[in-house]
Amino acid sequence: MAILAFLGRRLLAAVLLLGVLSVLTFGLLAASPGGPEQVLLGGRPSTPETRAAIRAEYHLDDPFPVRYARWLGDVLSGDFGTSIAYREPVVNIIAERLPITAGLAAYAVVITVVVGVPLGLIAAIRRGGTLDQGITATSLIALAIPSFALSILLLYGFAVALGWFPVFGVGETPMERIVHLTLPAVALASAQTAIVVRQMRAAALDLDQQDFMTFAKARGLARPTVWIAYALRNAALPVLTVGGLILAANLTGALFVEQAFGLHGLGSLLVGAVGQKDIPIVQMLVLLSGAIVVVVNLLIDLAYLAVDPRVRYGAMEAA
Repeated sequence: MAILAFLGRRLLAAVLLLGVLSVLTFGLLAASPGGPEQVLLGGRPSTPETRAAIRAEYHLDDPFPVRYARWLGDVLSGDFGTSIAYREPVVNIIAERLPITAGLAAYAVVITVVVGVPLGLIAAIRRGGTLDQGITATSLIALAIPSFALSILLLYGFAVALGWFPVFGVGETPMERIVHLTLPAVALASAQTAIVVRQMRAAALDLDQQDFMTFAKARGLARPTVWIAYALRNAALPVLTVGGLILAANLTGALFVEQAFGLHGLGSLLVGAVGQKDIPIVQMLVLLSGAIVVVVNLLIDLAYLAVDPRVRYGAMEAA
């Protein structure tokens, strides 16, 4: 029951957060200059009568509370509206773009965890040595290079000069998609891997001062066994936090990488929708981003409960 109460509080907070996000997004778009009339008119001549007819059809002159209440009612009934620019249901457009961004985000997270966690642990084990200094210096360089700049370097080096990877697109088959998304995933994961390396190294070094690590070493256990069996699990909490935030950031903020590699994901869709004042798409993408952040944070909390009994008992006492 305590866990259910904990989840109930988190879900209530999530609903309130999404509500605030929707109001702010709707209000900012409504207050920004210009309107979607020109997008709807296309290349046709514009007259005051035509523009007035469009505004009446789409209820653009209604007061803000009325428009927001109408939109919210449609959303609660499962209707997320029709795109102004594409003239298609918003759900269909996002469903078409989401697999590209989701695949890129997941690929980048796999690279981040597979590379970052072992390197951070190795740096902690070899603290102060040449290997530790090399890993630390490399992570600092990776943090200093913006993702869009690294994207250009990877494109030129591995796609144009060497021809090992395609320049743009996502491919058709699953294997082709993996090949097409490799360079974008590396560009996206570079700085994130450096963060995980430093986080893992710091967590492992902090654990090295704990009594249970001293006792494990005193028992004569092999050094790799001590670090992997004892330190790795106990260092998982901060890494879980960083990993979850990285996943949420990948799903909601892979804009520059998508643009550099010509990937038609949610990032490029959001840029175009904001420029065209395509309110239904922008609103849906903001809500989706907020939901992703909320769900990822909830999963992190559940992972905390599973990994660390101290957190689990604390949640039960708080409930």
